[in-house]
Amino acid sequence: MPDNPDAYLVIPLFNEGAVIGDVVAAARRVFSRVVVVDDGSSDDSAARARSAGAFVVQHPVNLGQGAALQTGIEVALTLGARYLVTFDADGQHRVEDALAMVERLRAGEADVVFGSRFLDARTRPGLLKRLVLRLAVAYSNLSTGVRLTDTHNGLRALTREAAQALRIRQNRMAHASEIIEQVGASGLRWVEHPVHILYTEYSKAKGQSVLNAVNILTELIYK
Repeated sequence: MPDNPDAYLVIPLFNEGAVIGDVVAAARRVFSRVVVVDDGSSDDSAARARSAGAFVVQHPVNLGQGAALQTGIEVALTLGARYLVTFDADGQHRVEDALAMVERLRAGEADVVFGSRFLDARTRPGLLKRLVLRLAVAYSNLSTGVRLTDTHNGLRALTREAAQALRIRQNRMAHASEIIEQVGASGLRWVEHPVHILYTEYSKAKGQSVLNAVNILTELIYK
């Protein structure tokens, strides 16, 4: 049985019906509280997440990942979360990494733990993905003043106080830099934690690796 009743996973969801049931089921073996925000999906994603045991909130139209995260954070806080983890819906994040990050919060090491795929060699993104992410890191470090090794990793853990300090206004991919900027401006203590991102056949088939990388740069430039 899961033994983390004070920690909530917040999962933004958009058209991931093929995998979201498995993602939620695997997460709930460790985290009993999973909040899924269905961001206007046109498939059966919400129903599959609910059947797997998630608390599901639905946006009537697609607003973007940043908006879904803000909704999920607000819901988790209302439900009493002491710790929150932002977690992707496509199966690329590992529950054991999320748990290790929450344990660092419980130990009092920081207010925010950022996951990084570049602190060790386990994650192997493609050349284009790696190049774009490195450029995004350089841009974010320069613009926010918070020096990280991986600025667009959706796996983050926050204390309740840190989550309450955030107000995500960038609805789409630029929200990642916005979160970092707010963490830096608020004086919250942060650390990075090495995580293994799983580039699955499913995510590769959807073209997420390259498309998301390009979207990141585009929205950073025009935000």
